[in-house]
Amino acid sequence: MANREESRNSEFGFFSRLNIRAKLISIISLIIITSLSGMIILASFFFRRDTEVRIEEMNLNIAEITSSKVQVEFSSIIDKLNLMGTTLIQQFRSREQQDLFTNIFFRNDKSIVFVGVAEREGEGLDFRKTLFNSGFMENNKFSEDDMASITRKNGSKLVRAFNNQVVVENVSSDFKMPVIAVVMPFQKAGNTVQSVVCSYMKLDRFLQTFRKTGDIRDTFMVNDRGDVLAHPDGKIVLSHGNLINLPIVKMMLESRSDNGQTRYKDLNGVYHIGAFKKIGLSGIGVIATVEEARAFQAVYDIQRRNIYIMVIVLTLAILIVYFFGKTLTTPIVRLVGATKEIEQGNFRVNIVPASGDEIGQLTSSFIAMGRGLEEREKLKETFGKFVNKEIAERVLKGEIKLGGERVDAAIFFSDIRSFTAISEKLQPEEVVEFLNQYMTRMVNCVNRTFGVVDKYIGDAIMAVWGAPISKGNDTENAINGALMMRKELMEFNKGRGGEKKPIIKIGCGINSGPVLAGQIGSEDRMEYTVIGDTVNLASRIESLNKPFGTDILISSDSYGQVRNIYRVEPMQKIKVKGKTEPQQIYAVLGRADDQTAPRSLEDLRRILGIEMKGKPQGETEEEVKYEILE
Repeated sequence: MANREESRNSEFGFFSRLNIRAKLISIISLIIITSLSGMIILASFFFRRDTEVRIEEMNLNIAEITSSKVQVEFSSIIDKLNLMGTTLIQQFRSREQQDLFTNIFFRNDKSIVFVGVAEREGEGLDFRKTLFNSGFMENNKFSEDDMASITRKNGSKLVRAFNNQVVVENVSSDFKMPVIAVVMPFQKAGNTVQSVVCSYMKLDRFLQTFRKTGDIRDTFMVNDRGDVLAHPDGKIVLSHGNLINLPIVKMMLESRSDNGQTRYKDLNGVYHIGAFKKIGLSGIGVIATVEEARAFQAVYDIQRRNIYIMVIVLTLAILIVYFFGKTLTTPIVRLVGATKEIEQGNFRVNIVPASGDEIGQLTSSFIAMGRGLEEREKLKETFGKFVNKEIAERVLKGEIKLGGERVDAAIFFSDIRSFTAISEKLQPEEVVEFLNQYMTRMVNCVNRTFGVVDKYIGDAIMAVWGAPISKGNDTENAINGALMMRKELMEFNKGRGGEKKPIIKIGCGINSGPVLAGQIGSEDRMEYTVIGDTVNLASRIESLNKPFGTDILISSDSYGQVRNIYRVEPMQKIKVKGKTEPQQIYAVLGRADDQTAPRSLEDLRRILGIEMKGKPQGETEEEVKYEILE
């Protein structure tokens, strides 16, 4: 029975934390959006499919109608050229008779610029008889030499007519106006073409057929090589445009059928619906195409209007549900606002229970929870002043237990030189003030390089990089922190001097290796720290700064991890108590990429104001912790 009650209370607690107003609005909105969206999608799908069928039929009809007109025009041209060729090879009785024929011919068809009967001469044409439209020549300042030059330029294309086929080429770029060349076989001997009739004619009669009249379609004509012969855009015709790479053109040239249609993407990535129809002459075809987006504009307009309607219906539904559910959800909304205040750190939320039901009870519990969180935050803030914040967070979460774990870390020790002599000249209050100022700067260097201050030992600092969290380059971060301390100390010493404000010098020692990190102590009194031989050696290395006349020393293990990153100078080897092998240590001058770093140990000593006389000497205490070897 108790378990059932607890389950019921848990269920009520779960649902009481939901925003009922949002839940109602979401459900109603989902139903409306799903139903209306389904209707819009289905309606658009069928409308689009019907529109696409109509567009394809219209494209094909337009292509067939236009190709029929073009076919009639070309049939007329071919008949006319046959007549002209036959007339040209006849011998006129007089010059007057020839001029009369010429005037009558060009008066009846002003689009023809030139007609000639030619034989093949290599890759060009050799004209036996020619006829020029003198009116065109005079108006456009063309000479017979200009005509001959154009023929020579296009000769390799025009001689294809000797393969017993009609050749139609766009020569507009040569004439600077829409002009095509039509060349057809004329005199034959068996299957061999002996002469051809060549003519240049303006495209006026064709351009009228292909001119755009407000329709969304583009209708154009290409020859068997994809060259544009007629197009609504006159610039394409004048520039001798080639559309061989356009999918609809490629399909037409490769198709065995005389008509077809397809959906394709043009060179700009725009989709089109197109159809083609061949006219049955020289591979020429007419293509009718329409941009898909413009073709389906009506479909998109209907979709947009339907979406507007859906938005209006959805808005009305949301308003109705909003005002209807307001009386149910207002207390919950207040709780949500209070939750956001707690997230921002304001634990004393200004809400009161509005009822005695479950929501009222939840409000009371929420207020009590805020008070508890406030106390916990104060405890964490106070705790963080004595312990590193990362350690404090993990301790409060129960992630750090009694005992420890083996990790690789960089251990750092620093000490103030002659601190006893300095403190004897100051009052205790002055010593504390001086140490706080000094420690604040040094600890800031540790924190900025992702280190953790392990403990303060009088004027000494012990710090760790790599525990409890490693950044992957812990030794480099530790040395960077020590170099930052060097700069901070130089700033700290500016303006100092004398008994009350003595110049401060420190020594730093760094060693890298395995340590045991964790909570050390008893269940009642624990301290997070690191222990091990790596820690002991780091402490010994720090004490060597005074005899060596340096401020930052690192072990060979640390140097092995940061080789080539820093400019260092190897010192004399030392023999440390508890170690059988001599230890090589290095003085850190600065980063290798720092142009302002000291270049030698002498430069470093000069900058730090360290006087070094003679060779370094070992300790003289009874318990010798290290020995300096020659």
